Amino acid sequence: MNKTIIININGIVFHIEENAYEILKSYMTDVQRHFMGSADSLEITTDIENRIAEMFNEILLKEGKQVIIEQDVKSVVEQMGSVADFESVEDGNTSTIHSGIHPASQPRRLFRDPDDHLVAGVCSGIANYFDFNSVWLRLAFAVLVAFGGTGLILYIILWIVVPKAKTRADRMAMKGQRLNLQGFKTNFEEEMSGLKSNLSNFSDEARPFVYKTRDFAGDVVQHTGNFLGGAGKVIFKLIAICIIIASFAGIVLTVGAVIVGFASGHGGFPFVYPFNSLTTERSNVIFVISTLLLVIIPLLAIMLAILTYVFNAKGIGRTLASTLLMCWIVSLSIVIFYAVRITSQFRAGASYSRTINIAPSADSTYHLKRNDMKFLTAEDSARYNIKDFKGGVILDDNEENFNMPNSEVSINIERSDVSQPVLVESFSGRGGDYEDALGNARGITYHFEQTGNVLKFNRRFKKSENIAWRNQEVHLTLKLPMNTKLVIDDELDGMLNGISVYDCKSWNKQENASFANFLMTDNGLQCKIDTVVTPARTLKIDSAKTDTLKQ
Repeated sequence: MNKTIIININGIVFHIEENAYEILKSYMTDVQRHFMGSADSLEITTDIENRIAEMFNEILLKEGKQVIIEQDVKSVVEQMGSVADFESVEDGNTSTIHSGIHPASQPRRLFRDPDDHLVAGVCSGIANYFDFNSVWLRLAFAVLVAFGGTGLILYIILWIVVPKAKTRADRMAMKGQRLNLQGFKTNFEEEMSGLKSNLSNFSDEARPFVYKTRDFAGDVVQHTGNFLGGAGKVIFKLIAICIIIASFAGIVLTVGAVIVGFASGHGGFPFVYPFNSLTTERSNVIFVISTLLLVIIPLLAIMLAILTYVFNAKGIGRTLASTLLMCWIVSLSIVIFYAVRITSQFRAGASYSRTINIAPSADSTYHLKRNDMKFLTAEDSARYNIKDFKGGVILDDNEENFNMPNSEVSINIERSDVSQPVLVESFSGRGGDYEDALGNARGITYHFEQTGNVLKFNRRFKKSENIAWRNQEVHLTLKLPMNTKLVIDDELDGMLNGISVYDCKSWNKQENASFANFLMTDNGLQCKIDTVVTPARTLKIDSAKTDTLKQ
């Protein structure tokens, strides 16, 4: 039977045998004596007592008993290290180093670091556990915030789950320091050293969050710079190679397009918009060559600059560089000259109209079609040598006209106040002055023809060969009296303004039909609905259909 004593170690009550108590009391007396000369002996001895209390609790829980015995105290002292052995280490006598006080590290524990934090110390705690710089983890969380707030949610979860390092023992375990006398002593000295450093910058630490944010941003910039100095160089060179390839491809494509254009002869590249805006072939050729040099020289300069400064290739001589610069300046001047010259030819505008009477139809019904036959003037017939064609040859007019933009006509269909259907053709153009603009408008030729009740419209208009492109346009207005019926081919769908043949066929459930029926009403031209199902809109039905329904 052994006598037990109740002791209190920093608020924790233990039952301990008397002889074990004497060993523990002697040990703590030696500890207090050793650290008496330290700057804050009370704090460090309190931390050591807390650690001893934790170790006693672990022993009691592990062995399932209620009393601390002599062997337990000796085990704790052995782990913590005796003061005599600790003093021998400080004096440099390694022959008496006890196995329990050597400075080797122990497995780390995960805590939130309260001493190095921007918000809650989660990132610095994880960084301490895995032993790397916390700035990378903070940067990773910042990047994850952009992905649906994932970084913020994960940070909050870790904030709740990971405990905070409240005691010195927690902070030591977080950094993998051994929880013995030497470890406590080393940790305390590190803390005091950091405190002295912080006191020298007390004014900055008065605003810790602001300055920690600043330091974090500085770390990000520094590490980003280090990254660019290493792997960034490789990425930079890859980007440079891509730019070189793109520049070379641009030069090849530009030169190739010009060669193909000139090789195609008359009607080739110099006669395609916008180069055909000039009045002479010679001016067109000069404009094309100048534009070519204006594009190629900068691309070539980019390639040479990258090869010289990125890949340390031999640069071009000053003479060649000056020559290329002068060529580019001359090309730029020529392009600006011709651009201003072309722009001056579009200052004024002029237009005129002519009215064509439409022959009346017996049943007030007209069939609108697109004329796919090419209209030939006398000049065209001579140029194409039409007299040599035999066997009813027809030239179609479906090819795209790259030499003249906006050459397609548009058709408006309106209600007329008179009984006579008419077609109003409006011609317009631009020029240096009104007289010039009117001459350009009069140089337009458009072909329309009527055969019985069939009205045929050409898709495009033409201009005289001796007239340059000056934004010539043709607009047609077909005016029809009330109750006029129209059968419109779907080929005209793209030429009609505000009218959809396709929609009308859909409303009549006749998607496969090649035409649609329309009727001129008070509200303008409306689709004739010949089926029971009608679209959700107000449409008038012709009088003939109404009479049939009444019967």
